[in-house]
Parts: sequence; C-alpha cells; structure tokens
Amino acid sequence: MSIETHDHDRRMLERAARRALRGHGDAEPNPSVGCVIADIDGQVIAEGRTRRPGGAHAEIEAIRLAAGGARGGTAWVTLEPCNHHGRTPPCVDAIIAAGIARVVVGSPESHELASGGMDRLRDAGIEVVVRPDVVSVRRLHASFHARVSTGLPWVIAKWAETSGGALSTPPGVSPWISGPRSLRMVHRERGRVDAILTGIGTILADDPRLDARDVRRRRTPIRVVIDPDVETPPNASILTTTGGPVVIACRDDDRSDLRARSERLTAAGAMVLPIGEPDEGSAIGDDHRTLRGRFSAGRMRSLLRRLAEEHDVTTLLTECGPGLLRSLFEADLVDAALVFTATQTPKDEASPDEPRPRDLLRSASFETIWSGTRENDCVVWSQRRT
Repeated sequence: MSIETHDHDRRMLERAARRALRGHGDAEPNPSVGCVIADIDGQVIAEGRTRRPGGAHAEIEAIRLAAGGARGGTAWVTLEPCNHHGRTPPCVDAIIAAGIARVVVGSPESHELASGGMDRLRDAGIEVVVRPDVVSVRRLHASFHARVSTGLPWVIAKWAETSGGALSTPPGVSPWISGPRSLRMVHRERGRVDAILTGIGTILADDPRLDARDVRRRRTPIRVVIDPDVETPPNASILTTTGGPVVIACRDDDRSDLRARSERLTAAGAMVLPIGEPDEGSAIGDDHRTLRGRFSAGRMRSLLRRLAEEHDVTTLLTECGPGLLRSLFEADLVDAALVFTATQTPKDEASPDEPRPRDLLRSASFETIWSGTRENDCVVWSQRRT
C-alpha cells in the first residue's frame, strides 16, 4: 500500500468518525458507526451513520444514498460491518450485494455475536484493510468496546468547579459556578444519555429535578439516586416533576423502618432497588459510619451491572457531590469526565485529606478529547486511554 493510499484511508476514516459522532445519544445501545463510500473513480458519493435501534446502520444508509454508484468502489467504515441478523439484516450482505470492491475498517467488532464480518467480505472476494491506528476512531468506539468487555455502562463524571477546584462556592458568593451556556451544554448531554446518577446528599441539599430542559432530547434518562438508608423525601422534586423513571438504590436490609420508607417512595412512583454486597464484599458497604450516599465498590459495580442488564443503560452521567465522585474514581468506575471550570471565581482550596475530583482525574491519566470555552468557563472532555 502506498503512503498516499495509507493517508487517504486515514482521512476517510476520520471523516466517517465525524459523521458517527452525530449519532451520540441516538444509536445506543448500538455503537454509533460512520461510513463513507467512494465510487470506482474515487469520488465520495455517500455518507451514513447508525440510526436509532431498528433503523438503518451506517453502511446501509450510505449504500442507499449511493444509489448503485458504489459498485467497484471503496467503503470506509469505523467498525467492522455486522455479520448477524438482529433488528436488521447483516450489513455484510448489503455490502456484498452493492458490489463494493474494497472495505477499510477502523476497528474490529468486539461483540462475538456480530463479529466475523471481515471474513465474510474476504470470502466474497472483497479487499479488506484494517486500520486500528486512527485515533478518532479509537476514541469513538472506546465506550462500545468497554461496555462489551465489562457489561457495565460507560460512566461520564460531570462536575462544575471553581478555579481552585472546589465543587461549591465560598459563603457569601453565588452558589452557581457555571454560566448559562455551560448549563445548556449539560442539559444537552443529559438528553443524550440513558441514566443520570446522583447521591442522597445532593437530593437533600439541592432538591434537583435531574431532567433535560430547553434542549432537543434524544433520550429520556432514568434518574438514579444512591440512597443507602432510603432517605429521599416522597415530595422531592425528582419524584414530583416529569422526566424519566426514578430508581432509588439502597442497601439490601430488611429493617422495618427501611421497608416503610421504601413503601412510601414506591407509592410516590419510585422504583426501589436494594443492592446487596457481592460475595467478595467489602466492609465499607455495611459500615453505617461511612459518608452519606456512599456504597462500597462492590455494591456500586453491582448497581451499574443491574442498570445495564435490567434497564438497558449504556451511558450514565453523574450529577453528584465530591464524596460520590471520589467513590466512583476509587472504584475505577469512571470512564470519561466532563468538567466545567469557572475562571472568575475565588480560589477555595480543598482540604488536603480529601482529594478534589480534579486531582483524582489527573491520577486517572485520562486523555483529553476536546477542550473549549463557554463564556467564562473552561470545558474539558476527557476519557480513559485505550
């Protein structure tokens, strides 16, 4: 392969990845895939991305748009074309039928059920090239590959911090850290995830609604509260305003007072979800002296797994205080971070014996995916290195 062809394949895969990013919040639980097709003369004639479950995959959309012009051409696709019949027929069948001569794949399929597409294409006489070195494709599909390998949702830790790294302002200063444009960005992200996670401390202190407002919603997220002792008030805003279902995750305890509070919350419309300590349990999970709203790592992992298995949660956004954020980082359950830093707030250094979320993020050695500004706020999106 010539250097020119090698570089052209990279550019086309980057183009396909940009197309796929438009499907964030639309394609899940499927991976958001992008596809670019060029005709036999090398002219780009179609692009596609994966639509909502049951809708067209990226390859199918691009082939339809190509309207017969794909024969003898090349397709660049960010993820190995699927080879199984799920809600839709296998994409490899459509590629073969379209007469495409060459397929460049940015990432092999990690889901065993859907794998084998490249072998099918080669058996049909189609040239297949794998390019796993394209950074934008690797980052694009990191969440999908992680979900397949762990069975857990992709957890996005979101917080707003002062210039000194505190998650609250000093006394006498406005409690709002971020500006209106940052808040709108947060609401847009809320409308693209499957679940929003908070702790009982935030519920009691701020009484949030945890919904997506004044933006175009692609999803209506489940609202999940870590509430070990079932302290959520039945008249909390999260239960009295419209939005996604509310899940109260509590300790698996048969105490009569917890049962009574659970029944009141169930009557108020919540789903109470007791989470037991796993067999390899930690004493933290059963220690009543721990921070309010904190689960052990084992309980937290069990909760995430149940959300994935029982509620089809693939992406989860946190809206919580530093205690729960620390728990998630310490349990190695944070996959990405969306951080808003206000540049015009007084510095308020955190206590040295309680690491700030920004310190935990640095220790996690995430890579920066995007950075920018929203008025006076600096915004950084980062995620695990894969």
